[in-house]
Amino acid sequence: MHPVGILLAAGRGRRFDPSGERNKLLQTLPGGEPVVAASARSLLAVLPRVIAVVPPHDGGVADALRALGAEVTTCPDADSGMAASLVHAIRHSLSGGKADAWLVALGDMPFVAPPTLRALCDALAAGAGIAAPVHGGRRGNPVAFGAVHLPALLALEGEHGARGLLKSAQVTQVAVEDPGILRDIDTPADL
Repeated sequence: MHPVGILLAAGRGRRFDPSGERNKLLQTLPGGEPVVAASARSLLAVLPRVIAVVPPHDGGVADALRALGAEVTTCPDADSGMAASLVHAIRHSLSGGKADAWLVALGDMPFVAPPTLRALCDALAAGAGIAAPVHGGRRGNPVAFGAVHLPALLALEGEHGARGLLKSAQVTQVAVEDPGILRDIDTPADL
């Protein structure tokens, strides 16, 4: 199995700053690291290949991610919704090397622990088609997809990403001791 990390970092973060002046992904966490860098660092600690999707005019997100070692690709139609970014990243993964599983993480979720990512990859290796983490009875992110779902992933459209696929397909729930799977940065108070 050749899992590829996908970091979705192409959203506009309008809830964080409705004016659009402050990119939430570049805001610093208490330790001083930008949100998106912390999100990428966890993926890079577990997977040899991480593809980050950014929008045009990303304000420096791509530079921060390249500096950490992520492959960065720009999704020209990122504003059409999360599905466009996800499909773009998966196509990119297929054109640049071996990829038969995808661990899809969000750029605004910097608190996910590397052992959680390993557990999701292990679930795919054990035969799961989709693996999602669960903490305290609540399902969170990131989510891992096996090759069996490639056609469905490439057919996604809209702003909800793979949410429909998660509702219609069997999902293996992976219990983790990681509250970070439920914690994203939506407002300045979340920092």
